[in-house]
Amino acid sequence: MKQFILSLMLCVVFYLPLSVVAQNPIVQTHYTADPAPLVYNGKLYLYTSHDEDNSTWFVMNDWKLYTTEDMVNWTDHGAVASYETFDWAIGDAWAIQVVERKGKFYLYAPVKSRDKRRSAIGVAVADNPHGPFYDPLGKPLISVSDGDIDPTVFIDADGKAYLYWGNPDCYYAELNDDMISLKGDAVRVPMTVASFGKREANERRPTLYEEGPWLYKRNPLYYLFWAGGPIPEHLGYSTSTSPKGPWKYNGTLMSPEGRSFTNHPGVVDYKGKTYLFYHSGALPGGNGFNRSVAVQEMNFKKDGSISPMKMTDGIAEPLQNLNPYQKVEAETIAWSENIKASENKNVGVFVTAKKNLAYTKVKSVDFEALGASKFTTRIGTTHNADVTMEVHADGLNGALLSTIKIPLTGGNNRWAVISTAVSKITGIHDLYFVFKGKAETDIAFFDYWMFTK
Repeated sequence: MKQFILSLMLCVVFYLPLSVVAQNPIVQTHYTADPAPLVYNGKLYLYTSHDEDNSTWFVMNDWKLYTTEDMVNWTDHGAVASYETFDWAIGDAWAIQVVERKGKFYLYAPVKSRDKRRSAIGVAVADNPHGPFYDPLGKPLISVSDGDIDPTVFIDADGKAYLYWGNPDCYYAELNDDMISLKGDAVRVPMTVASFGKREANERRPTLYEEGPWLYKRNPLYYLFWAGGPIPEHLGYSTSTSPKGPWKYNGTLMSPEGRSFTNHPGVVDYKGKTYLFYHSGALPGGNGFNRSVAVQEMNFKKDGSISPMKMTDGIAEPLQNLNPYQKVEAETIAWSENIKASENKNVGVFVTAKKNLAYTKVKSVDFEALGASKFTTRIGTTHNADVTMEVHADGLNGALLSTIKIPLTGGNNRWAVISTAVSKITGIHDLYFVFKGKAETDIAFFDYWMFTK
């Protein structure tokens, strides 16, 4: 009997839908990797690279932007730049970082250079975090080795800015105030066991450091987080009292797990908490070339060290509630299944329900004490049959607030705005938008929604 109960419990654990417990990965509508968080004007901006579907190599053409104010609902802003932003590049839109200085936004990107046929680091500039980004140099900012990838940029309290990068060697350089030129030559970081730990039997890579550095400061300590080898990668970290080192190896931050043989750290302070972003292969079809970004809270000890972390389900409690009485983009999502994000000139970013029973979920929606009377959405379909969107509270089969019959609009460039009465609802709830239709694919297109008090 005990064995039967144990087997039953395991079945429950492994066969419950992932959506019941998951917040990670935080993006389910694309494969994303190499997270680069930025806090600006009270909002968290997350830049990611983008793995093309069904890839068997690092096929990455553009960079995506997602934002949040509550750490559980993420809004997709589409592609903000691509390797084509740089006229001298021919591909490989790999791990970037964006920083803000004096109202300008600087995107540091490793791309494949046309003339040398290897990675080089360029810089693009924009007037706001959404872009458009342009290349002010017309040439690489960094081109010193075959491993010029994974740039991280840090602006210190004294105004000095530092750029780290590299695989398998790690380099750094100080940036001038213009953020698009170097102050002096690049410096190769001494790859010592004391700084990065010892790797066995690899003369080319004598330390654990592999790639993906991320420079961060907390109190008097500077942290250099990095992806470490051998493959599959783990996350390690080193500390120093100077942004130039010397660095002291502090151990493993996160052991290899998650169905991806690479990892990439991004660390940021936001609203009094510190968060670690990373990637795994946790989505359906995920692997080392189809990765997904995740996040969880970090906790530091009094001496500045960090206890080793395991990948978790993510952030359970939002930092604030979502307001349903303003237009909410359909691509604002806490969790989804069988949903794909797209964009066009007509409406910008929108989502497509790919299959019957596809759904999106948003967390912690505050209807307040008065409650809602009406629901409005912009939506469409290409199917001349019964296609509906159901709005449920607190579960896929939770209280039904409204059912919308989606009209035939003829494409994702043609839309209908529909309003319906809703069942009485007050207080704070999670919402589920569930799509139903008999077509094999592309059931419906969904652009935005809102309630009326």
